[in-house]
Amino acid sequence: MIKSMTGYGRARQELNKRDITVEVRSVNNRYLDCTVKMPRMYAFAEDAIKQHVQQAISRGKVDVFISVDASAADVAKVSVNRELAAQYAAALQELAGVCGMESHQVSPETLSRFPDVLTVTKADEDLETVSADLCTVLDEALAAYNAMRAVEGAKLAEDIGGRLTAIENYTTQVEARSPETVAEFRAKLTARMQEVLQSTTIDPQRILTEAAIYADKVAVDEETVRLRSHVAQLRTMLESNEPMGRKMDFLIQEVNRESNTIGSKCNDVAIAQVVIGLKAEVEKMREQVQNVE
Repeated sequence: MIKSMTGYGRARQELNKRDITVEVRSVNNRYLDCTVKMPRMYAFAEDAIKQHVQQAISRGKVDVFISVDASAADVAKVSVNRELAAQYAAALQELAGVCGMESHQVSPETLSRFPDVLTVTKADEDLETVSADLCTVLDEALAAYNAMRAVEGAKLAEDIGGRLTAIENYTTQVEARSPETVAEFRAKLTARMQEVLQSTTIDPQRILTEAAIYADKVAVDEETVRLRSHVAQLRTMLESNEPMGRKMDFLIQEVNRESNTIGSKCNDVAIAQVVIGLKAEVEKMREQVQNVE
């Protein structure tokens, strides 16, 4: 079943002591345009995230929002600068001698107060693990996003299917009316020639010839056959699980072209009214297809 290009999905998981939240939303766009917004420290995972999006979405303006609370995962590492601490201790001993003190015991607490004796660093993260965790939550958000798009796609398919039925009905009306226009033309032509020639003896072959020429000019059999073929293809596309938006848009342009041709060929009020209704349905259907992936 076709999917809409408009959708929203959200997921949240705690993985490896990181609270990860991912939101995915999209609107219509001719091609796939993916923007990822997340903390700068996780920018290394952007390419992997975009690859996952490309596997799930073929086109649309897609925004991915990622937030990470990693406070529980932060592991601090405290290290001692032994060389610097020894220098501070030696300096304190020397200072004690200057003050006339024979010996002075330097405590660790005293040394710890000096700059750079103790340094606190954050433990290195496993980038592959972090990237995999982000993509795991992203996949869950994409699943919810695609489920919403499928629901919207079903509504679009129902609406488009109804308009295809209307187009088929209009096509049937054109097919029924078209032969009548030729018969009416033949009767008008006979009456006109009788009036001009003031004679009841008119060559029947002449009438048939003129009627045949007219019928050839206004014949819309080829157009209606192509219309029905396009409608059948569109119905098949509505049931496809593959992205069909671009193909459907192209076919609708062809349906519109056939409608215009029928309108230009048939110099008949009844058919002209049918064509107006036909083109109105085509235009409404085209608007809906702009939402199809």
